[in-house]
Amino acid sequence: MNLADGVQIVSFVVLAAMMLGGALGVVLLDNIVYSAFLLGFVFISMSGMYILLNAAFVAAAQVLIYVGAVNVLILFGIMLVNKRQDFAPVPKAWLGKAATGLVCVGLFVLLGAMVLATPWSLSTLTPIGDGALVAIGKHFFTDFLLPFELASVLLLMAMIGAIVLARRDFLPGELAEPDETVLTLPERPRELVSSKK
Repeated sequence: MNLADGVQIVSFVVLAAMMLGGALGVVLLDNIVYSAFLLGFVFISMSGMYILLNAAFVAAAQVLIYVGAVNVLILFGIMLVNKRQDFAPVPKAWLGKAATGLVCVGLFVLLGAMVLATPWSLSTLTPIGDGALVAIGKHFFTDFLLPFELASVLLLMAMIGAIVLARRDFLPGELAEPDETVLTLPERPRELVSSKK
């Protein structure tokens, strides 16, 4: 074993421990904000695994999409709701926890048996490596140009819809009088700051 193999093994063990620890924290912590932050930590650990597999584009997409968009959206949803409600004790809650534990152990045994039963032969294809970005770009703009453009139009429509929903007071044709505030949210009165020092 040379130095590169040792670094890869140590990196894999560290990333796997980070991923499993973060995933356990997501499920076991009571504070949902901490769980959301740990979910982002799990996504970052997964992108490190993709880097070890020489899939730089998938690692970058993992960070940009899951950490930069999905996890931030989850955090915004949690912080905007801001509902503080104590959990009511559920009678015989240990039955649900035991059933959940049995299902998780069963899934782990099933996946472990599948990993051990699969013949992991080495592929004869040479990995693309850093050339994957060029290959994906060629496919995006040749074979998959129409779905790529349709996805961009769909995202543009979603963005326009979000802007319209956020600016409810400027909906055309909804308000009979300009002073009527049916669709506006109540605002806190603002104090005027004088310019005198």
